[in-house]
Amino acid sequence: MATGQIAQKMPYVIEEKGGKVAWCACGRSANQPYCDGSHKGSEFRPVIVEVEAGKRIAWCGCKQTGNRPFCDGTHSKL
Repeated sequence: MATGQIAQKMPYVIEEKGGKVAWCACGRSANQPYCDGSHKGSEFRPVIVEVEAGKRIAWCGCKQTGNRPFCDGTHSKL
């Protein structure tokens, strides 16, 4: 599986409102960490996950994680 371009070398830590979330896998979205459709025409697709309301999530910002879409600390090795 291809990895996207690095959006930032740290996670996006966000308290979510709940529901379906589309995480940007390509790294091109202007609305990081969420998908805005910038992947169109590429091999990338967003990762869709269901999250609980009020749950604090560490979304991967470097797009290199082995635990997509969540941060696994890979950014510290870049």
